[in-house]
Amino acid sequence: MQNNECLGDKNFSKKHWENIYNLKNFNEVSWYQESPKTSIDLIQSVDPDKNAYIIDVGGGNSNLVDNLIELGFKNIFVLDISLKALEKSKQRLNEKSKTINWINSDIKEFKTNEKFDIWHDRALFHFLISEEDIKKYIESVNRFLKPAGYLIIATFSLKGPKKCSGLDTKQYSEDSIRKIFNKGFEYIKSFEEIHNTPFNTTQSFIWNVFKKL
Repeated sequence: MQNNECLGDKNFSKKHWENIYNLKNFNEVSWYQESPKTSIDLIQSVDPDKNAYIIDVGGGNSNLVDNLIELGFKNIFVLDISLKALEKSKQRLNEKSKTINWINSDIKEFKTNEKFDIWHDRALFHFLISEEDIKKYIESVNRFLKPAGYLIIATFSLKGPKKCSGLDTKQYSEDSIRKIFNKGFEYIKSFEEIHNTPFNTTQSFIWNVFKKL
């Protein structure tokens, strides 16, 4: 596995997220989790090989990558639009960071020659508001997820916030997320979970698991 970095475009979204990660520490953003237990549980539930190709989309400064390393996974990719977020993760991991593929890209512009066994997304998809952006995301999942690969995606539920980090968000139900991925995917399960933020507030997420046909 080669360590690589793909620079994304310098649009408004990139500037917005660079500003967020420049101003805030990793535990000062609303989506921070000390332990990404649900992500780990769902990844392990599909019984992946340790050589499985796993991408954490919007992974930024999340410590999911730390846990995947500890579990012995060998082919880990972390994608984020913010270069600063990725740099913070590299600093945290120190020498271990050299084993990870870091991808600095807007998900809407993401291109790669790799194919993934697991596509994990916690809290990126709900920032895509327009039908065009959602379509681009779906096309990327279809293009880069292997047949029989797993899509693990968490978004704000219908009870989730309509804004986050100063941006509008989109809320989903089990029915609406199933309609988004109704072609080429087998639906496995959905469930809601309350996330406790570092600010003593709560956010309602809906987790979803699909298998690509």
